[in-house]
Amino acid sequence: MPLRYFVDENMLAVGYALAAVRDDVAHPGHPLLPDVPRGTLDPVWLPLIGVSGYDLVVFTRDKGIQRKTGEAMALRDHGVRMFVLTGKKDLTAWEKLDLLVRSWPKIERSVAANGAGPWVQRVTTAGVRDLVLW
Repeated sequence: MPLRYFVDENMLAVGYALAAVRDDVAHPGHPLLPDVPRGTLDPVWLPLIGVSGYDLVVFTRDKGIQRKTGEAMALRDHGVRMFVLTGKKDLTAWEKLDLLVRSWPKIERSVAANGAGPWVQRVTTAGVRDLVLW
């Protein structure tokens, strides 16, 4: 099964757990992503993960992405498709994993409905919704 999803390093434990049970999930340092070792900065991996490279859907906890103009522009310029886990409190790794697993059917439908990027959606306990960055 080809890779379809990329879990940002800010949720590395979740990335490890998902990659252990799904063949289509990767994370920084994953053997199938030699161009994205652990510690790779966002401005470096965003273009690779977008349509110019691996064409993966990203999961992140980077709730400040709206304020990071350079990263938001990289998302747009490289057609990145992203889900941001947001909420009123910081979640534990277990809570993040639980939220993603429970939301997976909605995430899959959203990926199919939205198609090519760029687009960003937030994942919360209330559901999956658009996140406007630009």
